[in-house]
Amino acid sequence: MEHNNVTPYNTEYSKKSQVEDMFDNIAPKYDLLNHVLSMKIDVLWRNKLVNMLKQDQPKLVLDVATGTGDLAINVQKGTNADVVGLDLSQQMLNVGIEKIRKQNLDGKISMQKGDAEQLPFEDNKFDGVTVAFGVRNFENLEKGLSELRRVVKENKSIYILEFSKVEGFLGPLYMFYFKNILPAIGRLVSKDNRAYTYLPDSVNAFPFGEKMKTILLNTGFKKVEYKKLSLGIATIYKATK
Repeated sequence: MEHNNVTPYNTEYSKKSQVEDMFDNIAPKYDLLNHVLSMKIDVLWRNKLVNMLKQDQPKLVLDVATGTGDLAINVQKGTNADVVGLDLSQQMLNVGIEKIRKQNLDGKISMQKGDAEQLPFEDNKFDGVTVAFGVRNFENLEKGLSELRRVVKENKSIYILEFSKVEGFLGPLYMFYFKNILPAIGRLVSKDNRAYTYLPDSVNAFPFGEKMKTILLNTGFKKVEYKKLSLGIATIYKATK
């Protein structure tokens, strides 16, 4: 499907290993860049997701594509649940492990390397599953989503925070920022030329809104709702098993 064709480096390696390489490359600068590029709005978005998840009163949460652990930490503090963070990139996890240790949360949050499309957990294990800006990087979106569905308990939900597209008159303006200014800052800070051109390309190719809702329903979720954030720059999807 077309939304899986965009890769970071356009090499012959699988999307999965390219994504892993890319995040290994930019790991040391990732947090800084994220906050600069989103003007810290990403913090508000994550808080919104945690507030939605809080209503489920989860005891055990899986955070997929956890990266440097920002959402995992938010989830733990916001819900007091135990959190398992999983990511493809060991370098990103290393940054996260250090961050978690500094906040004395290593008893509550465990980090492990793993693949979202082959989760190393049994069925119906978690009270909630979260993914912030990760599903766009799945090699096979449907396979990844059905894995998320498999490991969450019946009647519980997965929460996906992902970039979408700004529609209306601000659309072209935001697209200019996204395609021109953002990659330039990204290159400057991370020294990885491709990583931040991959971002707008992958967002452009990725389904959002009703399209994403349909994909989630087709994956077997019984109820899907979504909320646009900041004029549609990002969207939170809540899909219930």
